[in-house]
Amino acid sequence: MSATIDTHGARKRVLMLVSNPGVSQQTGWPIGFWWAELTHPYWEFVEAGYEVVVASPDGGTVVADGYSDPTDASGYSADDLLSLGFLTSPAHRALTEDTPALADLDPATFDAVFLVGGQAPMYTFRHDPRVADLVGRTVAEGRIAAVVCHATCVLLDARTPDGELVVAGRTWTGFANSEEDVADAAVGQRIQPFRIEDEARAIAGTNFIVQGAFRAHAVRDGNLITGQQQHSGAAAARLVVEALGR
Repeated sequence: MSATIDTHGARKRVLMLVSNPGVSQQTGWPIGFWWAELTHPYWEFVEAGYEVVVASPDGGTVVADGYSDPTDASGYSADDLLSLGFLTSPAHRALTEDTPALADLDPATFDAVFLVGGQAPMYTFRHDPRVADLVGRTVAEGRIAAVVCHATCVLLDARTPDGELVVAGRTWTGFANSEEDVADAAVGQRIQPFRIEDEARAIAGTNFIVQGAFRAHAVRDGNLITGQQQHSGAAAARLVVEALGR
């Protein structure tokens, strides 16, 4: 914790929703959330003096994609010192070992919800009515909904209680085709069951935008905040703090 933390006044509360583990139907690999999309926003929130609750749709232990682990033999995330610190802190690591289930929480008591990405949300968030309802109700009630990376797949379908698409008339971002191309080329096969950018651009009345591959990019349109990929989590979290204040 740095010296910049501000805990004066009523503390804002953020619900960070992490995917339960799954198995990719495309590759057969075990899949989960992405560490940096949890740890980097978490740092931004606690630095602002916020209370953070890490939960998952089903509750219990959540598992990260291996490439996001800075200790993984691949070395892909070896320079992610924030995640390394989180992983080696017993108190922080415990936040992912027994997450509360979404049904056991009252989302209305949180000032913002933040959906963490990774490969698993493409299966576990996309068609889960609990996740879509969380986002739709949060937006409709005027609170902040932030969604990053592959978790943005939920925005392809999420609707407010009156039936309107959450992204109707809004500008937003998510994992880009250029980034899927890089990932597919790296492993020599198609990884994802669908592409967020393709489906987003097929939705009438919404404005889906992306920046260069794997560049930090986050967008705020009203009380909806989106981040393009794993390098955009902190940027999205800073927009949440900008919206809520300290």
